[in-house]
Amino acid sequence: MKTAAFDYHLPPELIAQTPVEPRDASRLMVVERDGGRILHHRFRDLPKFLRTGDLLVHNESRVIPARLFARKETSGKAEVLLLRRRTDDTWETLVRGKRVRTGTRLLLLDGPDGEPVAQARVVEEGERGLRVLHFDRAVLPLAERVGVMPLPPYIHVPLTDAERYQTVYAHTPGSAAAPTAGLHFTPRLFRELRERGVNSVFVTLHVGLDTFRPVSEENVEEHRMHTEYCTLPPAVAEEVNRTWQAGGRVVAVGTTSVRVLESAATDFHVVRPFDGATDLFIYPGYRFRVVDALITNFHLPRSTLLMLVSAFAGKELIDRAYAEAVRKRYRFYSFGDAMLLV
Repeated sequence: MKTAAFDYHLPPELIAQTPVEPRDASRLMVVERDGGRILHHRFRDLPKFLRTGDLLVHNESRVIPARLFARKETSGKAEVLLLRRRTDDTWETLVRGKRVRTGTRLLLLDGPDGEPVAQARVVEEGERGLRVLHFDRAVLPLAERVGVMPLPPYIHVPLTDAERYQTVYAHTPGSAAAPTAGLHFTPRLFRELRERGVNSVFVTLHVGLDTFRPVSEENVEEHRMHTEYCTLPPAVAEEVNRTWQAGGRVVAVGTTSVRVLESAATDFHVVRPFDGATDLFIYPGYRFRVVDALITNFHLPRSTLLMLVSAFAGKELIDRAYAEAVRKRYRFYSFGDAMLLV
C-alpha cells in the first residue's frame, strides 16, 4: 500500500490557528459507515448520536511544557522537545541543533536567551534528531519551571491560554501534544451525556514522536511506530467488557484511545488491564476488536492518524468525507473541527 494514497490537498486557510469558543461550538461531521451518509452538526449535538449504555473512552494524558531552550556547553543554540520518559531524569527527546552527538553536554536555559538552570548529556543517538538525554535533575519539575507549551508547527498564532491546548479532564502529565479529539468536550456536555445514560472512562497514552512526523516510507507497511507509554486500568477493562455484554457501544475519543483499547484487546470484544509501551500501527486491513465508534479530528496528509481512521471507516469513505470537509470549509488539525464515525 502506497503512502502517497493518503495524500490530499488542503487549502492553507483551513488549518485552524485558534480554538473555537466555547469548546463544543466546533462543527461535527457525522459519518455513517453503514451506508456512507454524511451529516453536518455542531459538537454540542453529540448526545443525539449516542445511545443509553454507550461508553466513551477518553485519553486523560496532560501535555507538559515540553519545549526547552538550550545551548551546547561549547557554543551554539539548541532546542529540546521532550517525547517519552524513561526515568525521572532520562528522556527520549528531539533535539534541534548542529552536531549534537553522544556525549554532548547541553545547558538548559530559563528562556530563549536566558541563563543556565540545569544540564543534560546525550547518552544515545537516533534517527532524524532523536536523542536520549540524561538530565542532572528530575525533568518534569524543570519543564514546569522553564518549558514552553509545544504547539504543532502548523499553528502560527500564539496561544493566549495554555489550558486551551489541554482537555478539561487532562490529568497525568507526559504528552508532547494534546489528544485533540477531547478538546471539544465541556463540563456541560459531560452532564448531558450522563443524563442520557452515556458514561465515560479514562485511559492514558502519552503522545510522542509519531504525532510530529508524516510517514516517510514509500510503502505504508515499511513504517515503524515509535513506542508510546499507555495504561488501561483494571476498572476500565471491567467497564469496557461490561458495556458489550449489556449491548452498548465502545466509543473511542481520539486515535490515541483507539490504540490503547486495541493494544489491550485479548479477543473480539474482550480487553485486559494494560500498562506498558505500545507500538501498534493501525492501517487499512487491520481488524478492529474493541472500538465500535470513533470521535476524531481531521488529520494531516500521510499521517498514521489518517491511516487509522481510513482503516476504521474504509479509505473510500474517508476520502469522500475529507473532500466534503474541504468543500464545506471545515477547520482542520489540532484546533479544528471533529468527526464522529459510527
